[in-house]
Amino acid sequence: MGKSVLYKRCASASASTASGDKSAAGQAENRCGWLVNPTPGNWWLVDKDAMWVFATQGNAEGAVAAGMDKLPDFDPTQYVNSNGNYGYGCACVKLITDPATRTVKSITGGKTLPLATCRKDKSLPAESKL
Repeated sequence: MGKSVLYKRCASASASTASGDKSAAGQAENRCGWLVNPTPGNWWLVDKDAMWVFATQGNAEGAVAAGMDKLPDFDPTQYVNSNGNYGYGCACVKLITDPATRTVKSITGGKTLPLATCRKDKSLPAESKL
């Protein structure tokens, strides 16, 4: 079976691929899916493999990935406000992760995608599950 629409879009947007092997070496990997900011201080990306948490409000361990300022800004027409100004959109984010714990060490960049890209990708959860 062919690669998903989202994977193809992300692969063309960046030379990095959605491979977990690069992260083990400390290199950024390009992960694409739903970029979610449901409430203040809470951020994560849901891709075909996992939910990658960037920041959680009230976490005693202070789980905030370095490089939060490198997350892309959304065009308002490509962002769903689900809770006031908070919500989600479709994006590819370059991450350095720990594959063993599925945690994000740092964010090195990102790019927004049209909502339709994530909506069409059957490997991602439906919007109602976000």
